[in-house]
Amino acid sequence: MTTHNATLSAADIELDQDGHLCDHMIWTPVIAQQLADTLEINLSDEHLEILQQVRAFFDKFNHAPATRPLIKWLQKTLPELDISNQKLQQLFNTGLVARHVNRLAGLPKPPNCL
Repeated sequence: MTTHNATLSAADIELDQDGHLCDHMIWTPVIAQQLADTLEINLSDEHLEILQQVRAFFDKFNHAPATRPLIKWLQKTLPELDISNQKLQQLFNTGLVARHVNRLAGLPKPPNCL
């Protein structure tokens, strides 16, 4: 008998061709860290707050946010973090902010991302 509550290992996580989770419902902070390892990022509480808000955006609007809506959403929902594109690039170690933030949040690639 297998239990679905067991911690998923990296080998058990099904990813699409772009490295995004196939099932965003299985996302946890542990899985986020496993995905972040590919960018050489050690997730902090600040990273996790951002990822939770990206997931909230997805739940509300039913799609993964592109860069501008993502930044506006984070500025509105996490004003204390003083979010900007530059800050997200530094935090997430990438110029492809929306693509990687959505990936680490366990969400699909935004429709307009390369």
